Amino acid sequence: MKRIEIRGIIPPIITPMNGDESVNVAELRNQVNRMIEGGVHGLFPFGTNGEGYILNGKEKQLVLETVIEEANGRVPIYAGTGCISTKETIEQCKMAETAGADILSIITPSFAAASQNELYEHYKAIAASVDMPIVLYNIPARTGNALAPATVGKLAEIENIVGAKDSSGNFTNILSYLEAGKKADPDFAMLSGNDQLIVWTLLAGGAGGIAGCANVYPHTMASIYDLFMEGNIEEAKKANASIASFRACFKYGNPNTIVKTAVALLGYPVGKCRAPFHQVPEEGIEALKKVLKENADRGMC
Repeated sequence: MKRIEIRGIIPPIITPMNGDESVNVAELRNQVNRMIEGGVHGLFPFGTNGEGYILNGKEKQLVLETVIEEANGRVPIYAGTGCISTKETIEQCKMAETAGADILSIITPSFAAASQNELYEHYKAIAASVDMPIVLYNIPARTGNALAPATVGKLAEIENIVGAKDSSGNFTNILSYLEAGKKADPDFAMLSGNDQLIVWTLLAGGAGGIAGCANVYPHTMASIYDLFMEGNIEEAKKANASIASFRACFKYGNPNTIVKTAVALLGYPVGKCRAPFHQVPEEGIEALKKVLKENADRGMC
């Protein structure tokens, strides 16, 4: 297995769409370059912010192959290959492996409740099917299934399960994953899926974050990790805190929709999220415009 260092700020890059909801490949290429030029440390196609939950298999392949081709080895590519069934997840993982992705990010199954043993067997079977590093992805508010820290620790004993992303918003859970994962594998990489917790995850021994806000502010978000690694901890904290006003706009809709709408308001033709998850009330649009201007005046980009 090829070892890839998991570190830094990795945007779950949005999937630009045309008016008919088809993938806007040209703008996807533009966003890849925008993110990399902003200093991000990896790219994560069809994650939650990339609307992976609503793309079909062919669309996912198109997005992944486009991102890999445009990135051209400049940053590692994380492929979000988790599906509800073990069978389909393995199929998506093999697709990503063939396409040339560097790392797999696998969300827990959703809708049907799964026991911890079922989750363990799910990930164990997937890990055995590919020769690629795997990052577990816990986001129970969306999937209904939470990975217990003990399960993470057990999975970390499998050679190619090398890290976890936690989007629960519970910092105690991140700490528990870190403890359990590193007990099994000292190199186990912990990524925050909650943008507000990135610097705190780094301080606890984590590796960075998969940050939706980086779609709006790639340079600002990437600087959290860069400043931290330079030893400028207080400046890293300030950079992390600077996104608070933008995140406050999440109350106006699905966070994915707010992020994509914000990128569109910045002037990029990324389209709307795929229906029905695509509405932002007028008061939300006005709030976003105000915050985007205020943050631009402060130099955020």
